[in-house]
Amino acid sequence: MNTLFRTRFLLVAALSAAVPQALLAQTRPNTALVTTPTAGTMPLSLQQAVSYAIQNKSSLLATRLGEATAAAKVGEIKSAGLPQVNVAATLSDNFKLQKSLLDVGAFGGGGSTSVPLTAADIAAAQAGQTVSISPVTVPSAPLPPQAIAFGLQYAGNTSVSVSQLLFDGSYLIGLKAAKVYTELAKKQTQQAEIDVAEQVSKAYYSTLVARSRLSLLARNVQRLDTVLYQTNQTFKAGFAEKLDVDRLRVQRNNLVVEQQKAARLTDLSLALLKFQMGLSQQQNIQLTDSLGAAVVDAGTLRQRLGVASLNTGGGVDGLGAVPTTPTAPGSDNTAAQNRLDQQNALSGGRPVAALGALNYNNRIEFSTLETQQALAGLDLRNRQAGAYPRLVLTGAYGFTGSAPTAGDLFAFRGPDSRNGNGFANQNWFGFGNVGLSLQVPVFDGFRRKYLVQQSRLQQQTIERGFETLKQSIDLQDAQSRTTLINALDVLDNQKANLDLATDVARVTRIKFNAGVGSNLEVITAETDLRSAQTNYYGAIYDVLVAKVDRDKATGELFNQVKK
Repeated sequence: MNTLFRTRFLLVAALSAAVPQALLAQTRPNTALVTTPTAGTMPLSLQQAVSYAIQNKSSLLATRLGEATAAAKVGEIKSAGLPQVNVAATLSDNFKLQKSLLDVGAFGGGGSTSVPLTAADIAAAQAGQTVSISPVTVPSAPLPPQAIAFGLQYAGNTSVSVSQLLFDGSYLIGLKAAKVYTELAKKQTQQAEIDVAEQVSKAYYSTLVARSRLSLLARNVQRLDTVLYQTNQTFKAGFAEKLDVDRLRVQRNNLVVEQQKAARLTDLSLALLKFQMGLSQQQNIQLTDSLGAAVVDAGTLRQRLGVASLNTGGGVDGLGAVPTTPTAPGSDNTAAQNRLDQQNALSGGRPVAALGALNYNNRIEFSTLETQQALAGLDLRNRQAGAYPRLVLTGAYGFTGSAPTAGDLFAFRGPDSRNGNGFANQNWFGFGNVGLSLQVPVFDGFRRKYLVQQSRLQQQTIERGFETLKQSIDLQDAQSRTTLINALDVLDNQKANLDLATDVARVTRIKFNAGVGSNLEVITAETDLRSAQTNYYGAIYDVLVAKVDRDKATGELFNQVKK
């Protein structure tokens, strides 16, 4: 594999990971370890990088705002059960009073009464004589309805009203749902924190791999410079050809270009890490963790997976020893391994000891689905509670007034007010009421029936989702286990290849320096060595990623982030 292509593959793998994960070092974010940006270089361990990202990543801040919004929504639901107090005041200018027709004839009265006087009666009265007059009643004509305006031009009203919810089935269920809704928001925040921890950790380890390979390329250039110098001196002494020197120069030039490209890719991986952390690109950082410390004991991993080999175990460098000779096909070790593989195949790719060890509740997705199921159940009860009566206690107290002028309205005369003639001239009057409001739903056109039906269907959908999620988790568990085992095998193999390539390059250089080897052999050995180095670092990165996928599949990654 081309070395530059392999390096690009490692970086692209980190960039293209949709949900990166916290890696092998069992990192546990600790807020006490968060490092604030400084004017100089910021030292960062993986733990510090994850902690900083959890507190400062913009996507997480937005998620926490959603959690705060959920808390505010809960407060809104609870407020409906508290007393509701309203104060109202109105002032109106009835510049054209509304009139109503009134039947004045309905107030009673017959015809009109008149007293007829004759000229003789008048003369007798003037002469001082007594005159007898008899009243005469004349029938009156009926009056039509009259338009009469009630009220005065200016009017005002002020009042205070209070209501208290006494019983509402939907409100009581809503209080229970509020707590579950808050838990759902918290779990969504936890899921976002896990995602951020994964992204930062993958970017961190991608940078470590790129930085380690860049350092190795620098050593390769130095070693090649030494070989080139020795070959050039041998050529000057007449014991080597110019073609040998030119071949080494071409190889050195290619290696320098590869080193420069690797340096740029390392800078790009650092930029990716800053982005995943929510850190400014202008901030200089220094990674304090080493790649060697990040790689865990492969033997321990194999034992946890139930595939520990008798020929491989944990070494001091965490890579495990490589068997020097292949095991005979008919040996007892092979037979035992075959039996173990058969058991694994019959148990769905998992060892017998691991059966039943997977806890679905460790997966945040499973816990979130359980919370959604609880919410769906409360939603069903809430819609069923719509058939219950609703009882509200109400009360109001206020004043209303009217006057022909605005100034007279604002005089605020009470019941003890009198005018100049001693008559009462009150213009503001108080009022008050208290009562109970009972609402009993009788028929709503079957609306509640269909709402309840929808809630039940939603519940059934979530129940089906549990089975699908369990199957998906089982598949992820089997896939992650297989991928990690394969990655460990590849790592062991690449470590063996690297040791062999290193030894071949060393012997080839010795033979060339002793004059019994060719320059072409040295160049070929150096090329094979660089390819083995690139493949080795790629295998390390693959193991780290596979370990993360395994932790995510088993739910251990969630526990690590919470710690």
